[in-house]
Amino acid sequence: MIASHTSIDAFMQLSVIIITRNEAANIADCLKSVDFADEVIVLDNASNDNTAEIARSLGAKVHLSADWPGFGPQKNRVLALATGDWVLSIDADERVTPALRAEILEVIARPDALNCYALPRSSWFCGKFIRHSGWAPDYVDRLFRRGTARFSEDMVHEKLLHDEHTTALLYPLLHYSHRSFSDVLIKIDRYSAASAEQAFAKGKRATVLGAIGHGLWAFIRTYFFKAGFLDGGHGVALAIANAEGSYYRYLKLWQLGQLQQQ
Repeated sequence: MIASHTSIDAFMQLSVIIITRNEAANIADCLKSVDFADEVIVLDNASNDNTAEIARSLGAKVHLSADWPGFGPQKNRVLALATGDWVLSIDADERVTPALRAEILEVIARPDALNCYALPRSSWFCGKFIRHSGWAPDYVDRLFRRGTARFSEDMVHEKLLHDEHTTALLYPLLHYSHRSFSDVLIKIDRYSAASAEQAFAKGKRATVLGAIGHGLWAFIRTYFFKAGFLDGGHGVALAIANAEGSYYRYLKLWQLGQLQQQ
């Protein structure tokens, strides 16, 4: 259950915000890892599993959204529901460790705390936390004073927008992003489609040869320039997955252009 911590001053209350869709397999562990927050708000987008019921049973404030405007706008929607002086934004497949929990509570209690902090994120890929391949170090701006930041309006790969310098915390946020290769394929399809639509809306276009080139470069960049070879077999698999994601993103962008001409 989400606990209310009366020991935290009213000016330091912490809100955790999460957006979900069909996250029944993840949401319980996610919520249990943030049970130290004063409130946890889940904005669920038309899940057809029991994500919302699980979240409610664990004390989260659950709101429902029938439409999907994209990741950035959806995160701004859930941010608008937060009431704490501090906000921690996480995804359903992320976990706050006990060490990170203690660090967060210590940071927001400081009288000289900054307005925004980055969390080092350690991501899981099909059985292993990736240490190279462009995935580490991976700093994400997630902890901030409410009212000092908002998310970009991007449909995918949204960013937290703020004006001040960010300092990184020490302990990592665990990200179970790809538990199986089936997950990888599902995410490649979903994210490549959203990225293509976003690029198309901005006036970008692509060719089939360009899609092939982007895919090859994604593999080379991940495996060689980002030292993916140091991650062993997982590094090879991740480099191929990145290549596929890039290839399909630009191929779908090309297809959107073809459909426009019909």
